[in-house]
Amino acid sequence: MAQRINEFGQPISEDVEGWVSCPRPPLTPLLGRYAHIVPLDAEAHLDDLYSAVSTDTGKMWTYLFNGPYTQKADFADYLKTSQTSTDPLFYAILDAQSGKALGYASFLRIDPAMGVIEVGNIAMSPLLQKTRIATEAIYLMMAHAFDDLGYRRFEWKCDNLNGPSKKAARRFGFAYDGVFPQAVIYKGRNRDTAWFSIIDKDWPTIQAGYQAWLDPENFDADGVQKTALVTRTIS
Repeated sequence: MAQRINEFGQPISEDVEGWVSCPRPPLTPLLGRYAHIVPLDAEAHLDDLYSAVSTDTGKMWTYLFNGPYTQKADFADYLKTSQTSTDPLFYAILDAQSGKALGYASFLRIDPAMGVIEVGNIAMSPLLQKTRIATEAIYLMMAHAFDDLGYRRFEWKCDNLNGPSKKAARRFGFAYDGVFPQAVIYKGRNRDTAWFSIIDKDWPTIQAGYQAWLDPENFDADGVQKTALVTRTIS
């Protein structure tokens, strides 16, 4: 397609025909085959979540803004504060089979007017890491943003030193956008923030990759994947 030029001889981008502001995510459950994403309930989810995060040695908190928690009361206070927040908007990640809460995540930096939304504050306990539940949890939030709410851009951000998070972002289908140096100070440390995103035009291909991977036929009797998750061929 030829580059558009305005009346001043300047290059301009394409129009976004018929664009209207997106709705904010409602506090409604997102139910999958392996994972249920439900609004965080500080009281109802406390015992399960504290039990789940207590299986960690402290490693899972290094790159998060909060934690670790050695006292259940402190964790309870954090959940109470999180439950009342509207941005970030927190959800518990439940094992669909047992109903137990094993972690949590949020929608944040919600910009309905621009159609941009981020997934973050992701706390995957060791009981959730590298499971079908964890992968489907991200997929459910992504599908909700694109298919149900009509967002144009879905973001993932992390400390540029957080190698596992950057690897997860690529596996989940996010394209690498670059690094914002000295973007944040947390826990007394500098954070150069790595940005990743998925945009709506790439979503159908990425969604097909998730659906193929999440199909029960893709797992053997022991729950081992037969084919790896492939969400994009270019980035």
